[in-house]
Amino acid sequence: TTWSTSFGLSPDSLRNVIYSDIDRGLIPLYLCATVGTTAITAVDPLTPLCKIANEFGMWVHVDAAYAGASCICPEYRKLINGVELADSFSFNAHKWLLTPLDCCCLWLKDPSALVKSLSTDPEYLKNEATDSKQVVDYKDWQLSLSRRFRALKLWLVLRSYGEHNLRNHIRNHCGLAKFFGELVVEDGRFEIAFPRHFAMICFRIHPSAVIDNMTIGHVLENRHGEAWKAEEVNRLNARLLEAVNASGRAFMTHALVGGIYAIRFCVGGALVTERHVAMAWKVVQEHANSVLASARHAKE
Repeated sequence: TTWSTSFGLSPDSLRNVIYSDIDRGLIPLYLCATVGTTAITAVDPLTPLCKIANEFGMWVHVDAAYAGASCICPEYRKLINGVELADSFSFNAHKWLLTPLDCCCLWLKDPSALVKSLSTDPEYLKNEATDSKQVVDYKDWQLSLSRRFRALKLWLVLRSYGEHNLRNHIRNHCGLAKFFGELVVEDGRFEIAFPRHFAMICFRIHPSAVIDNMTIGHVLENRHGEAWKAEEVNRLNARLLEAVNASGRAFMTHALVGGIYAIRFCVGGALVTERHVAMAWKVVQEHANSVLASARHAKE
């Protein structure tokens, strides 16, 4: 994936890889498209990807583990346009839909394909209910024979919160992430590293802030190239993340995509408010001051 596709999977690249596999005597059979990647919540274009995969009879699964919950809001449903061309779709209710761990929802266009692959029918499992074909026997939908009653906790969330409140929950988180992004942009030392789609902001100290922070003599004396500068930017951002987390006042993670080390700020708590977001940004700024100052002194 690249900047040119907003880090979504390129349909052209998919077709080229499929042809390459066929030329090598391989059989392309499965494509996993993602709505909200783990690292930066990038979104794959489902419609063109599914159309290409369908040309070759491939099974298409849509992984919307994190971002699938956002599709309860009409304004986000466009992100799964083309899902009707996929064979299966899943999202984790425990990630963003207020449901305790673990609860993953799976939809199948043709459940029989899964049942034929996983069904088992030893004598000791035979019973009238299953033989009647009037019930769905989920032992044939998974590797294990038994399962916890995961559906109950999701049902309780849906009944307790309702459609309106769950949508407000999603929209509030996305709004708070947008607010954090605005704070990032206001500080010229930082930049948004990757596009925001949901409730996560990927940001970093801007390369210019890192280079400007060095003494001119240091840069000229050591004749540093672009590769070294990129490494230095990543190193200082890693130091910033370490300092923020060590403070105990906020906790963030990182992503390394396309050679760019970015700090990930994700709004996830049910009780998070704008005040908490502003506080988290203040923590980032305070430690950025220290990290940049120490780097400047080290180069002098």
